[in-house]
Amino acid sequence: MNIIYVCMTVFILSFLVVYSITPLIIRFALRVNFVDNPNARKIHKKAIPLLGGISVFIGFLLLLLYTIITKQRALDLPILGYIAGAIIIVLVGVIDDKFGMPPIVKLIGQLASVSVFILTHDLFTLFGPIYITIPLIVLWMVGLMNALNFLDNMDGIITGMSGILALGFYAIGFLSKTPELANQADFISILSLIFAGSVFGFLPYNFNPAKIFLGDAGSMFIGYFLSTMGILAGQLATQSLGNNKLFFLLPVLLLSYAIFDICLVSYTRKRDGRRISQGGKDHSTHRIGTAMGSAKVTAIMVYMINIILVLSTIIVYKMHNNELLIIATSIFALFFLFFGRKLDEIPIIVPENQLKKKHK
Repeated sequence: MNIIYVCMTVFILSFLVVYSITPLIIRFALRVNFVDNPNARKIHKKAIPLLGGISVFIGFLLLLLYTIITKQRALDLPILGYIAGAIIIVLVGVIDDKFGMPPIVKLIGQLASVSVFILTHDLFTLFGPIYITIPLIVLWMVGLMNALNFLDNMDGIITGMSGILALGFYAIGFLSKTPELANQADFISILSLIFAGSVFGFLPYNFNPAKIFLGDAGSMFIGYFLSTMGILAGQLATQSLGNNKLFFLLPVLLLSYAIFDICLVSYTRKRDGRRISQGGKDHSTHRIGTAMGSAKVTAIMVYMINIILVLSTIIVYKMHNNELLIIATSIFALFFLFFGRKLDEIPIIVPENQLKKKHK
């Protein structure tokens, strides 16, 4: 079967599946009272159904199984491990959404998901010795799961953003395809389009004003997908360029907005004596929203930044130039430093439980 036909098929079908089942998920969440209630650190003013992450994951999983049934992908240990890691993180998120979960318990769940992925993909020496590789992979995956969890704070932000980034990973897979790397490239291309179709199918219900939220199950699954694709696409890119390890910077460049947001929040909260893990209206998106005065405009602005990142990543990769990769990564790092300083000047709302206690 022609790979272009397969890619278009899985993209359209995943979109239609998620678009079709999300209204059912909304009704189910309302019936069982699986909702997100408003509070001081949230923007919405009424209870909104959760379980949006389940809708996205169902679409993703069904179309992934479709590729296995149609023999576009073998049911081997890596794919079983990929699915198992995703199921673990979705279950952790659902439990957290319904009952709440201490940060340490959530971290254990994230580590379990990461461990399954590493064990089933033979990544122990990806960046060199095991004592360097494992900490880097754990930091990357856990960091991005939490970054996307943190960034899921405004209608439609990470849903649309992650779909755009998935198209970037599709481009890396497409550009990396050689006879020797065809299986890896096709897998990344197909998986990326399944994911993109799933989140774009969910976006009409999640864009402002949202009818349903992703919840932690959805945001951490998105973090899982983006972090694992970053590893697999980075590995593919380096192999296609003669094992040039520098091109592991490609996914860092592609995902730099999510990295920027969690760095901004972590730095400002630590500086101001607040707990990093405690939620608040102090993310880049909240600050942009305050400046723009519109959640819709904020989402579109974040989408545009990520489109620029995707296009820049594709151009850099297409040029196969080490210096250009370093220059582009440095330019965006400087831009985000400048952008962060400007956003830091915008007033924020700090919940009472995060205010510094004054000593008498």
